Amino acid sequence: MSFNQFEFFDLGYLDYLSYKDTFIHRIDPRAKLIVSLIFIITVISFPKYEISSLFIYFFFPIFLIAMADLPAKVIIKRIFIVSPFALMIGIFNPIIDRKVIITIYGLGITSGWISYFSIIIKFILTVSTGFILIATTSFPGICLALEKLKVPKVFVLQLMFIYRYIFVLGEEVVRTMRARELRSFGKKGYELSIAGNILGTLLLRTIDRSERIYQSMCSRGFTGNINLSKKINFTLTDLLYTLILSAMFIVLRFFSGSYAVGRMLLGKGS
Repeated sequence: MSFNQFEFFDLGYLDYLSYKDTFIHRIDPRAKLIVSLIFIITVISFPKYEISSLFIYFFFPIFLIAMADLPAKVIIKRIFIVSPFALMIGIFNPIIDRKVIITIYGLGITSGWISYFSIIIKFILTVSTGFILIATTSFPGICLALEKLKVPKVFVLQLMFIYRYIFVLGEEVVRTMRARELRSFGKKGYELSIAGNILGTLLLRTIDRSERIYQSMCSRGFTGNINLSKKINFTLTDLLYTLILSAMFIVLRFFSGSYAVGRMLLGKGS
């Protein structure tokens, strides 16, 4: 892995995409946040052995990417970056749950594999929606929406600090790993003792950097509050966007037609 570009922390490009001027970008941040939350809650509420009914929900991220003129490969790339977390969550399901519940072309599929695929599909749907929300609203815009929705100020403040200074942490990681590479004389591998030293150095650098950042903030008049005041108007278009999409998600959740559409997409799905 090259540390010249620390792509894991390359979230700023999503904020850059949020400055586009499209129909989705012009929707009130509160409307986009509410719709995204309802979508995520609806998706994760499906039973663990449900797959077919989930496929119809791909229309939402595809619709947003198309309407917001977002580069699909940017979203897909970031999904791949965080995908190991989802892959590890249910990796033991096929081993523990080995009851065959469906046979496709003579191939028996166990309930463990069904639940594993369900986890992966839910992960793709929810994570892609989160990335698209940032790419069409910006993270400060999401925090503004939370503030307008009367979410406790301290929670909004913590979110802003985490998002802002994760880039600072990324810079410290890059510097630490580059220093290690320059002193290793071409050797590869990370022995346990070396990894411990690197983590210790990173911790000390992080503490020192955080103290300097805090002192800098205080010298500029920081009193524990960040002014997010910005005029945003919840229009009729925003209301219709919220009601129509939210109602659609809920209807598809409890309407058997979503299962039928899923089977059509899969041919002989679960």
